[in-house]
Amino acid sequence: MAVYLLMVSMPAVIGCVLGTALGGLLAKPLLTDAFEGFGAVDIGVPPWVYVVVLLGMPALVVLAALVPALRARSLSAAEAISAGSAPHSGRGLRIQRWLGGTRLPRSLSLGLGLPFARPARSALTMAALVLGVMSVTLATGLTMSVVAYRDAVSPPTTDQVQVMAGGRGPVPSPDGPVPDTSPKPTLGDAADEALLRSQPDTVAVAAVAQQQVQIVGDQEGVQVSFYRGDIAALAPKLLSGRWPDGPGQVAAPSRFLNQRGYQVGDTITVELEGKRVSVEIVGNVLANSPGEIFSDWETLRLLAPDARAVSYQVQLEPGSDTEAYAAAVRSGDPGLLVFPARDGSSSMAAVIIGSATLLTLLLAAVAALGVFNTVVLNTRERRRDLGMLKSIGMTPRQVTAMMVTSMAVLGVLGGLLGLPLGVEVHGLVAPAMLAAGQADIAEGMVDVYHLPMLVLLALAGIPIAVLGALLPSRSAARMTVAEVLHNE
Repeated sequence: MAVYLLMVSMPAVIGCVLGTALGGLLAKPLLTDAFEGFGAVDIGVPPWVYVVVLLGMPALVVLAALVPALRARSLSAAEAISAGSAPHSGRGLRIQRWLGGTRLPRSLSLGLGLPFARPARSALTMAALVLGVMSVTLATGLTMSVVAYRDAVSPPTTDQVQVMAGGRGPVPSPDGPVPDTSPKPTLGDAADEALLRSQPDTVAVAAVAQQQVQIVGDQEGVQVSFYRGDIAALAPKLLSGRWPDGPGQVAAPSRFLNQRGYQVGDTITVELEGKRVSVEIVGNVLANSPGEIFSDWETLRLLAPDARAVSYQVQLEPGSDTEAYAAAVRSGDPGLLVFPARDGSSSMAAVIIGSATLLTLLLAAVAALGVFNTVVLNTRERRRDLGMLKSIGMTPRQVTAMMVTSMAVLGVLGGLLGLPLGVEVHGLVAPAMLAAGQADIAEGMVDVYHLPMLVLLALAGIPIAVLGALLPSRSAARMTVAEVLHNE
């Protein structure tokens, strides 16, 4: 028993040290990039996690090995010496004989009956496959939830342009304010908006002004974005309540409300250059920033009557030539700076998808290694049977098909059991993860699974099982009859 426990402990300790070091190197940059969209900063792995992993994983390995080690201790010398060569009887023979009487090819019928010869081992292998499929399903769902959140907060802006009004005043610097030498708008605010709307490809325009205000009774300032124009098409989306439609109204994101203890319906007082205005929070918007709230142009007139828009968000017709649009706008007012539309991709999405793909592959590899181990054990124990089958004409290809089939059937069952578990766990983890990050939960962020994807995930156990079984199965197929029967 001591030999077996020490035999598994040594690679476990080495693997934990290497895995912890590698995980520590990869965790901080991956987590920082993946969760920057939530406004999180300085993300890393706490020191206690390393201690728990370094001590807990080897202990878990020893506990997992304890039961088979105790069984090995109880074997007599004769049983131990004959293990793997003496024929066994009474283990799933009824099912194996029934399968042998079907019209299935002999290699498939024998392969389907193999799991019943070692039901306990097959159950453990299927448990590994269930956990593998469940983990793949969970990782896929979490990835889609995070991407859905990113797209909801910062939707792809294909066929949109942002027009900035230049000449916004001196630019701060360590040596003092530097004059702003960028072109200044030659037209007024209303004229610039009319210019944008007059372009043939324009669908919608929203003017945006921003002011840094102080909330009375709050130490931190807050930025207010005032919207005018086609708000329904271009303003942030609402989670609850309504968009401000009159003076003295604002909408705020959940993070702002949670951090300051406000809720929809509360009234706050904002101050700008000595002017105070009481505003009511009438809506909850889907946005990231805890330091930004939103209002309409009527409220801006109460705080800064002479303020003009600092930018314009413009929705264009699909397939519009943004370069031609920018040239037309600049010809009408050289002080307007036009930024081309983005393609909707981002480094954040690439990092999230890449990290989840890596995690999914690692989890699938762990499950495949469990299958690999089972097939190796089955092959060693059934060397005599394999030799007899080959001596009566079974080809190497049929041997491979038999061993792979024995694991593929477990992969099917593992997929059917692991899929609903993964979906259920995702339904618990995704809302908790978003809530812990003080992120808004909108429709489509949790219900991310669709029928084609569910079918693919349900079948994920088959390739995992086949990949794990293929290498030892091919090794078993290459054994010669003389080599197998030599020990007899």
